[in-house]
Amino acid sequence: MARLPRLVIPNALHHVIQRCHEGIQLFHDAEDHLAFLAWLGASAKQFKVAIHAYVLMPDHLHLLVTPTDETGLGKMMQWLGRHYVPYFNRKYHRNGGLWQGRFRATVLEGSLYFVPCSLYIDGNPQRAALVADAADYPWSSYQHHIGLKSDPLITDHSLFWALGNTPFQREAAYKEMMQQALSASESQQITSSTLKGWLLGSTAFKKEMGKLTERRVEPAKRGRPRKVVKQD
Repeated sequence: MARLPRLVIPNALHHVIQRCHEGIQLFHDAEDHLAFLAWLGASAKQFKVAIHAYVLMPDHLHLLVTPTDETGLGKMMQWLGRHYVPYFNRKYHRNGGLWQGRFRATVLEGSLYFVPCSLYIDGNPQRAALVADAADYPWSSYQHHIGLKSDPLITDHSLFWALGNTPFQREAAYKEMMQQALSASESQQITSSTLKGWLLGSTAFKKEMGKLTERRVEPAKRGRPRKVVKQD
């Protein structure tokens, strides 16, 4: 079955996952992380993509972004690879690509999924047992979201600002929600929707986006349509 084109909707919230080839470690030291983040920031600015949350994991990365047009997200990810991959190959004396196919992305209904997806992204290192506390991981947006540092890469989403009237209130609310933790089913729903490219939101939101894009935004129902039996 042919793969659907990636769905990108201008000014909508998108969750992005990019994985590297099995057996490759994307980042070996602080220099690698910092180089990647610098290119991510430059490409986001160039292609007008707002970054609201991110995490750099050993073998993959997550982004929560809002692109301003249909092509900016793809161009950003392509530009990022064109800079980081040659840097990585030169430094570690290797050849070839890093990425496990194209990046995966889905559109989210912000009012329902901005906070859960941001928490999902920031909580990745703790769930993977890389750190005991998400605040101890330096390569994510969590320290920014709880006020431990100001991250120039981050553009705060209006739904993050809605968590409180002051920075302290927003940061405290976000930290409290992180401590409550997402359920396994919530995490799985976000992961599955992103990897498959299906829109994540309410029924009304899916219908609206389906009309806007004129394409399927969720899996078709399984099985044959029910046969209608005419009665005399």
